Amino acid sequence: MVDLNQTSLQPTSFLLLGIAGLENLHTWLSIPFCLMYITALLGNFILLFVIVMERSLHKPMYLLLAMLAVADLILSSSTVPKSLSIFWSLSKEISFHACLIQMFFTHLSFIAESTILLAMAFDRYVAICNPLRYATVFTHSVVAKVGLAAVARGFCVMFPTIFLLQRLPYCRHHIMAHTYCEHMGIARLACADISVNIWYGFATILLSPGVDIVLIGISYVLILQAVFRLSSRDAQLKAVGTCSSHACVIFMFYTPALFSFFTHRFGRNVPHHAHILLANLYVLLPPMLNPIVYTMKNKLIREKVSQVLFRSGQRW
Repeated sequence: MVDLNQTSLQPTSFLLLGIAGLENLHTWLSIPFCLMYITALLGNFILLFVIVMERSLHKPMYLLLAMLAVADLILSSSTVPKSLSIFWSLSKEISFHACLIQMFFTHLSFIAESTILLAMAFDRYVAICNPLRYATVFTHSVVAKVGLAAVARGFCVMFPTIFLLQRLPYCRHHIMAHTYCEHMGIARLACADISVNIWYGFATILLSPGVDIVLIGISYVLILQAVFRLSSRDAQLKAVGTCSSHACVIFMFYTPALFSFFTHRFGRNVPHHAHILLANLYVLLPPMLNPIVYTMKNKLIREKVSQVLFRSGQRW
């Protein structure tokens, strides 16, 4: 089933075991995984549909939210279908190149989403701290450039990892105790020095989401300073309310992702199945909860979603 190319010492395919140690629970685990994935698909597609169809939502804040929904769809769809296939014992095999493609799009969408969250934090900073300049700073062309920058940044960061993995010999090591392919998960199967991969991965985290987290933190410190300087209590509550949904999304996105990253590299005492569950959590939880949080926290989106769903229900 799994052959080896002797000239390159690359396996033609990998065998994904799923969550090692919890094989007996795969069928049960597939139920919440499937429900969360369906919720993520429905929530993000509905959000995208509403933003595209409603002209009143063609504003920078909502266009950035639409980009976030696209990134969420790619992040979850690049991993969850294969995970469910493993849980249901349909197919545990993935070709070497398909594994690299899955790894590429998973990490690219993560970096792109991190970039979009940074842009959304800057959007809130300008809207609260410099409201008179908001219309000139955040134009439609600027939002389009943010989207292009998010994709370009993810591509530039992740493209070298394909070559870093292709250069490695794997010496018949083709069994991966995971539900999907990720950079270090593949690299650790190699029978060669992977120091370059380790340091590149570490630099990627520090210079990509790491820098984003610092800049987002700075923007929120400045936002809070501006909020507390407002004379009106109602204005303070309104400003905090507009930022609370974004703060919730940031917490849900970065916490499991960074915990999974550092556990993978430094958490030797953390059970392997716990690490795999965390790795699945950061590709499932944010895509599922993001549209729910923004719909519940934003009155305008909530009203538009209700109107669209109500009109659709009437047609049926």
